[in-house]
Amino acid sequence: MTDLSPLRERVEAPHRLAAPIHPDVALWRPLTHDDVPALARLHRLADAIDHPEWTVPEEDLRDELGRANLDLAHDTIAAVTDAGDIVAYGMNLLDEHPVTLLRVLLNGAIHPDVRGRGIGRELLQWQRGRAQQQLAASDLPLPGWIISWQSAGNGSGVRLGELLGFRPARYTATLVRDLAAPIERRETDASALLVPWSDALSAAALEAHRAAFRDHWGSQPISDDAWGNLTSPPYFRPDLSFLAVAADAPETVVGYTVTSVFEHDFALQGYSSSYIGLVGARREWRGKGIASGLLARVLAASRDAGLQKAVLDVDTENPTGALGLYESQGFRPTGSRQVALVLTY
Repeated sequence: MTDLSPLRERVEAPHRLAAPIHPDVALWRPLTHDDVPALARLHRLADAIDHPEWTVPEEDLRDELGRANLDLAHDTIAAVTDAGDIVAYGMNLLDEHPVTLLRVLLNGAIHPDVRGRGIGRELLQWQRGRAQQQLAASDLPLPGWIISWQSAGNGSGVRLGELLGFRPARYTATLVRDLAAPIERRETDASALLVPWSDALSAAALEAHRAAFRDHWGSQPISDDAWGNLTSPPYFRPDLSFLAVAADAPETVVGYTVTSVFEHDFALQGYSSSYIGLVGARREWRGKGIASGLLARVLAASRDAGLQKAVLDVDTENPTGALGLYESQGFRPTGSRQVALVLTY
């Protein structure tokens, strides 16, 4: 339990949020669903600078703009030039199921050709103000976080965040495993069984994920819709995803992996790969070899599917020792790191 006062009593927020002003921007306006192709084109250019190995696809942008709790008119903004091109945008995503804290995630992108002109500052100031309004509208007696993820190599972006009151709070690293190297088969103890992914167990896997990530930094329960997007076409690969179930209660999921394949990133990476988006085990089932067994199954299945490498991202301070687990199974850092800039209340 927390003894904090409601967020609306602790967060100072602008009463009226004015549109940014910048000489290179003809119009600041909310996003619409019709903007998805333009945003995907913008991301291909921006992502080539920020994280050259992958880009945000149209499907993900369409899903984000379609979130039930996203108010396009108030939670999004686009910077449009005289020619009608979107050169920057911001999107504020408020947690749907806050339990221990209420977060606002600031997403967006800026065209490389207009960086360094002050557009990013205007955009982040607007997003911060809108996020403060979102937190200040809540009666929850919880900590409030505003989070902006940046490439750790983007020094100017990190410095801008710090100037506006954010602080670097957490880092993630991208790891890669060459599937041509030998893959050791690993098993759990007798209390758990490793089985292929089953849609019939998806709801149970969701509950296992919510339980497993309860002690992870900044984590809040994933929504049913977000889980459905993670475990549905076009990217989810059930043939490369596995579950651990209790041996005496096979309807009870105690561990899980969620694996995707992003073919549009193969040319950027220079190799084909599977992406292991989630690996986890319920807290009371840790120490039984579940995560390592599941991971070994994913690696073998990815190799047998003809893929060259497996990729994942890890919180470098993960309390479960995930970094050591991945390194023990042949994963190595690529040098790509992301930093979470956080403003707390």
